[in-house]
Amino acid sequence: MDRRMLVAGNWKMYTTSGEGAVLIQDIAQLVEEQWDDVEVAVCPPFTGLKAASTVIELDRLRISLGAQDVHWEAEGAFTGAIAPRMLTELRCDYVIVGHSERREFFGDTNETVNKKVRATFDAGMVPIMCCGESLDVREGLGTEAFVRTQVTEGAGGLTAEEAARLVIAYEPIWAIGTGRTPTPEAANDVCRAIRATIGAMYGPPAAMAVRVLYGGSVKPENASMFFSEPDIDGALVGGAALKAGSFADIVKAAR
Repeated sequence: MDRRMLVAGNWKMYTTSGEGAVLIQDIAQLVEEQWDDVEVAVCPPFTGLKAASTVIELDRLRISLGAQDVHWEAEGAFTGAIAPRMLTELRCDYVIVGHSERREFFGDTNETVNKKVRATFDAGMVPIMCCGESLDVREGLGTEAFVRTQVTEGAGGLTAEEAARLVIAYEPIWAIGTGRTPTPEAANDVCRAIRATIGAMYGPPAAMAVRVLYGGSVKPENASMFFSEPDIDGALVGGAALKAGSFADIVKAAR
């Protein structure tokens, strides 16, 4: 199956609304020729989503919009949380769920990630579900088993059609923001295991359709090496997504 490459920028806790709007316009100018070949998404902070949505709509940009997290309840007394319909109102296409920073600093577990995946689909958006191992797990040679458990528990209870639309981002925690990366072959091995896990849960068609991204110190210098691997369908980009030039170069590498 021809899985369209996806390059998504996770802006984390950077950029004001105005800065984000300018960044989107700069990115659009640099990647316009790639839109037919690669899906491009940006995931600003919550405060920047409205401005980003407005720029994308007014300029008729073929850029998808994503949020960095969501609560699984439709509404309620959850101070500081964001409900799914608040994101759909802003025309968000994607929601990052289960990022390692959300797990480490804000208490996300496989159980709550699964609730967020379910809520995201129910609201008409697509989850970008993150998984990945720590250095201790890596050195203990338990990477694939650990990641398989994250996928099994995080993506449980879906329909086969939802599983096929799901995006899974493999982000080894020890590589995020450190400049260290696994070899492309090692990253592909884990991505293949992720695909096989979805296949065991939902059947071969879902396994062939699910997009598996790599994330963790992705930059223009190494992106093409990861993208050349057969089970890597794009990237979830952190720091390099905050500069239009470097992000555009990664998009171009995905062609």
